[in-house]
Amino acid sequence: MLLPGLMCDRAVWAPQIEALAPLAACHVMAYGTLDSLDAMAAHVLEQAPPGRFALAGHSMGGRVAFEVLRRAPERIERLALLDTATHPLAAGEPGATEKAGRLRLLEIARTEGMTAMAREWATGMVHPAHRDEPVFEAIVAMIARATPEIFAAQIKALLARPDAAPLLAAIRCPTLVLCGRDDAWSPPARHAFMHERIAGSRLVVIERCGHMSTMERPGEVTVALADWLQAATA
Repeated sequence: MLLPGLMCDRAVWAPQIEALAPLAACHVMAYGTLDSLDAMAAHVLEQAPPGRFALAGHSMGGRVAFEVLRRAPERIERLALLDTATHPLAAGEPGATEKAGRLRLLEIARTEGMTAMAREWATGMVHPAHRDEPVFEAIVAMIARATPEIFAAQIKALLARPDAAPLLAAIRCPTLVLCGRDDAWSPPARHAFMHERIAGSRLVVIERCGHMSTMERPGEVTVALADWLQAATA
């Protein structure tokens, strides 16, 4: 089960779906206008195959993965957390600043269109070297396929995100923690925090890569996911 991040769709996992086909049947979730991480997690469990399954989440998808884990830890055979984090919305001015920034982008989406919003947002999401490459336009096109209504719902979900850190010590399945070296939104330090608290986890940091690791550096991410899928389970 592959869980996309904020305003992402199947395209964010497309390189991995193709490359990992010999190892796994990949299913990509769509959240529609669900406006809480808990509701998204319930939807994942409704759509998941019976029994245990591998679960990979990118960005907001990692947050959804934590809520799936909270609901049904016995269903998760292995876990991959990509370009994500555990912390809730910060108190005080930092949290207010994050909220204002997200709502400003939503206003751009509503008044200037999704493409205008996507270009502004994606500029900070990718490594500077990739801003003039086709991958940047692919990211913009992906975000622009969504709607302001979906954006508003997902912003609401993220602003209400719970603290997932208490879950980390209980994770016992093979776990991959991965991010771009230059991920400005979910930097390597946050992934090191998760890695240190998840017993037996593997930490992978992709060089010359921002937040959109699956699209920016698809080959390196695919190799890490293939190794994760083939890791022995307890």
